[in-house]
Amino acid sequence: MSKWIQLAILAALIVILPFFFPSGYYYRIGALVFVNGIAVLGLVILIGFAGQISLGHAGFAGIGAYACALAPEQFGLHPAFALLLGAALSAGIAALIGRPILRLKGYYLAVATLGFGILVAMTIQNERALTGGPDGMAVEELGLRDLLRDLGWRVSGGEFWYGVCGIALLIGAWIALNLRDSPTGRAMRALHGSEIASRTLGIDVARQKLVAFVISAVFASVSGSLLALQNRYITPDVAGFMHSIELVTMAVLGGAGSVMGGIFGAAILTLLPQVLTVLADYEQVVLGAIMVTVMIFMPQGLLPSIARRLRRTRK
Repeated sequence: MSKWIQLAILAALIVILPFFFPSGYYYRIGALVFVNGIAVLGLVILIGFAGQISLGHAGFAGIGAYACALAPEQFGLHPAFALLLGAALSAGIAALIGRPILRLKGYYLAVATLGFGILVAMTIQNERALTGGPDGMAVEELGLRDLLRDLGWRVSGGEFWYGVCGIALLIGAWIALNLRDSPTGRAMRALHGSEIASRTLGIDVARQKLVAFVISAVFASVSGSLLALQNRYITPDVAGFMHSIELVTMAVLGGAGSVMGGIFGAAILTLLPQVLTVLADYEQVVLGAIMVTVMIFMPQGLLPSIARRLRRTRK
């Protein structure tokens, strides 16, 4: 399926779904799906394209989130510029730590990235005077909704952030799909198959790994910034270990090698807990059972497996 068809389907879903929302609450859930989807797209590039694992990517989401909280307060920056600052800061840190970390492989790499995520979360929690510590801190309003109101377009907060995050997800998907088909993306996918073969073909393996790591860090940072701006309050949980695990699980569940699969996984894992709340104490058990079942019978992820079976049925 071409990238334009995939983007058209994604755009159509974003536009059509609100017609089926029974209340404004679902706009907030939809926006959360889009925010998670953006972070997962970064992991699709890192894990699915380049074949590198990261268990600390929530650290970059925390950097983006707290950039939107601190930059307006400390430097008087507009929150939109704070988002860009957080993305640039995350890219710089990823480039700095990525070169030594990405020399590692397998579980050594996983532990190293996990250590980075824990370090960011601990810094946020311990710097109480600056970040508010475990209690978190308020985030300045973006202000664009007031501008839309002045122009005569009245939207609720949920509708506004649904639209903003939906557009951001579309842009992120477009970037990821373009990267996949570019020479850089093909080089990343080649080293995913075999680093030795890639070196033989003249691919700079270290550089491609670093590029994938930096791009994925920017995606995670933007995701964290949008979450902070949407909620107008942020806590260290955004950079926590469990958030990193959730993001990796979303990517693997939907299909880490597929851009649309990653988004699908983010949607499933964001929506399932909302649906399973009726099970009360058994919610986590059922959620875990569903994930284990999918990984056993659909190891390539939900969307790629479903697409492959549909193709077989047509034949």
